[in-house]
Formats: sequence, C-alpha cells, structure tokens
Amino acid sequence: MQPVSILLNLLWILFGGAWMAFGWLVAAVVMAITIIGLPWARSAFNIAVYTLLPFGSRAVRRDMVTGESDIGTGPLGLIGNIIWFVLAGWWLALGHLVTAIALAVTIVGIPFAWAHLKLAGIALWPIGKAIVPA
Repeated sequence: MQPVSILLNLLWILFGGAWMAFGWLVAAVVMAITIIGLPWARSAFNIAVYTLLPFGSRAVRRDMVTGESDIGTGPLGLIGNIIWFVLAGWWLALGHLVTAIALAVTIVGIPFAWAHLKLAGIALWPIGKAIVPA
C-alpha cells in the first residue's frame, strides 16, 4: 500500500469508516448465524474489510476479474442481491448516505463523503463483487 493510501485510510477510520465497517460486520454475523445467509455473510465480510480500508482498493464485478461468469454474477446473483437489498442492503446504504452527508458539510470531508457514496452503491448490490487493488 502506498503512503498516501495509508494516510487516507487512517483518516478514513477516524471519520466514519470504523463504524460503517462495524455495521457491515454485524450484517455478516447476522447472516452467518442464520445458516441460509452464508452466501451473503461472505460478501458482507469481504466488503466490511473493504469499508475499513477502502483507499488503495476498488470493488469491481467478479466476472471482470476472472473473465468468466459464476453463480454470483449470473441470475442467482441477481436474486441474491434482491434478497440482500430487502434484508440488509437498504439500511447499510442509508448509514453510508447519512455519514456522507455529515462529512460533505466540511471541505476536508468531501473526499470521504464521496467514498461513502460509492460504498452506499455497493451496499445495495454487493453479491458478485470482488475487491482488487486500485
């Protein structure tokens, strides 16, 4: 990780990244406890780590990384994302949106607000995403 990414990630943790990563972690644990939610738990855990340290990484469609379609990027992934949206996606996206608005009020917080808005989009539709270095 480059020094600029390290600095931005440290500032990110202080300005809302830690509590949103905790929200993703809670969603992952709740999904894992239900047993049938294990596919969502895996995605939520991966994005919890990404939410904690987003600078220096980016989220892309998994089929763009591997070059082939899989369960998460096909029709079952669509159904999984719809179920995710109803169960947890909307409230995680709302948390990112509220944090983004609070950060956007300050000039210094605008880059972090933008990152929260990107994470809000991921919160709505996480299945089939892969986290790769930027």
